[in-house]
Amino acid sequence: MISRRLKQLVFFFILLSLFSACTGIRTSPGQSTGEVHEAVGILTPTDTLQENAEWWKTAVFYQVFVRSFYDSDGDGIGDFRGLTQKLDYLNDGDPETGGDLGITALWLMPIHPSPSYHGYDVTDYYDVNPDYGSLDEFKEFLQAAHRRGIRVIIDLVINHTSTQHPWFKQALDLQSPYHTYYIWQDENPGYSGPDGQKVWHRASNGKYYYALFWDQMPDLNLKNPAVTQEIYEIARFWLNDVGVDGFRLDAAKHLIEEETKQENTALTHEWLANFHAYYKSLNPQAITVGEVWSNSFEAVRYVRNSEMDMVFNFDLARSILSNVNHRNAVSLGNTLTFETRLFPLGSMGIFLTNHDQDRVMSVLMNDKDKARLAASVYLTSPGVPFIYYGEEIGLTGQGDHRNIRTPMHWSSERMAGFTSATPWSFPKADYIEKNVQNQLEDPDSLLRFYINLLRIRDQSEALQAGRLYPLISSSPSILTYARVAQSDQALIMLNLSDQPQDNVFLRSLEGLNPGRYRLQPLAGKMVDAFVTVEQNGAMVNFQFPETILAGEVLIYQFIQIPEG
Repeated sequence: MISRRLKQLVFFFILLSLFSACTGIRTSPGQSTGEVHEAVGILTPTDTLQENAEWWKTAVFYQVFVRSFYDSDGDGIGDFRGLTQKLDYLNDGDPETGGDLGITALWLMPIHPSPSYHGYDVTDYYDVNPDYGSLDEFKEFLQAAHRRGIRVIIDLVINHTSTQHPWFKQALDLQSPYHTYYIWQDENPGYSGPDGQKVWHRASNGKYYYALFWDQMPDLNLKNPAVTQEIYEIARFWLNDVGVDGFRLDAAKHLIEEETKQENTALTHEWLANFHAYYKSLNPQAITVGEVWSNSFEAVRYVRNSEMDMVFNFDLARSILSNVNHRNAVSLGNTLTFETRLFPLGSMGIFLTNHDQDRVMSVLMNDKDKARLAASVYLTSPGVPFIYYGEEIGLTGQGDHRNIRTPMHWSSERMAGFTSATPWSFPKADYIEKNVQNQLEDPDSLLRFYINLLRIRDQSEALQAGRLYPLISSSPSILTYARVAQSDQALIMLNLSDQPQDNVFLRSLEGLNPGRYRLQPLAGKMVDAFVTVEQNGAMVNFQFPETILAGEVLIYQFIQIPEG
């Protein structure tokens, strides 16, 4: 550890000298930061991020598998420079342009060295995967992202390491201090994991070690204070030395076992509470997002007790896709109301699918109207949205994990414009029609729908920070609710059926701001409609004046009519 720290200090002073020599570099009018990077090989240190202790509560995240995003050097593997080159697609930093998604945060799947393509078995927590580039190139990417107002969190895999990690190699020696970094038994205890999997594996030293997910991923012993101190140092390095904005904690519910109880243990909650206090002491704006793949009652405990800033809501994700698929607005409305009231505002990561699940468009059987409806639900609901890369253009994939982590489709050129070489994994066969370039040129594409919906969200206080209040519809096919903030409120109406709905009446029991309003369209058609909200926050039997078409998405802002 001492030699590593000396190397880091020497490297820091070298960087400082280089930076001092380059402070005169500026972007000229009309010259992009990418052009500056190509010209001089360094990014200017401008940082447009604003101080905001709870920035994530209004953020929109985009989940990236670097290996599959964009290959800049022709080796068939996505990399940091490729990610930097595509930042303008994610957010170009200019709210006046219309060709970027407008996301404000990135979650990068594992970027550390690893013997596996996915990276979830780490061999060095202080470096990056050489397939993706160097640590310097990662820092250049990070600066470019921050310049555009994009925060970046990285996967922190601390439940386990790789068997190739130096800690585990040394832990095979029973006399090594690293032996207690892992969990050992002289004999196989004989019990299985939560999903019936084998969790005890025999090592070359004759002992049995605990590995929940795979025999190549031995679990760390977080009961050992020395291991906890190692994790603290790793967190400090990435937050303070490198400058990332936080972590997604992989397998967060499995950190510490209590004999045969292997998830959501009291010791796991205690460890995370202490870790939360530690990283906040380093940087109050740093965050953790937890993968707690449990029911919502279990998941919410982690944010109610200040153990993590946010957790993913798997129950709601499953409900959105299932009910959109089966056109069940009543069931989805009930679940949406329950889940959004269970979680404190800003503590729920809301998504449709991720890197471990069949892709949205495969689940929805390539139905673009259903994909728009599903997107509308999670992008207009309370919660912090996470978009899995390619979801916005309708990428498909199911079954084997490799099949749902295939390269991004950028264009109809060879290999979907992902690489000039043979890719690590081939893009889907439909890339000639289904790609970013084509969909940017098509005003009716799924990508344009996402871009427009994210613009609406970004400009609406109600959609960013308002509470959800369910509305009662006379049509069981209409999912409808209001988002209500202190000085703004919005009406959302989604026709989940495949038939138009006429003479739809809406009413609410509570929650809306009193007054008389006209409806101004944010998404959908103009209507001649006025809404009266009583002093108790109730809206009584408002009739929507137009037919709501099959699959139609309508979002309106309440514009108050002055009295008199």
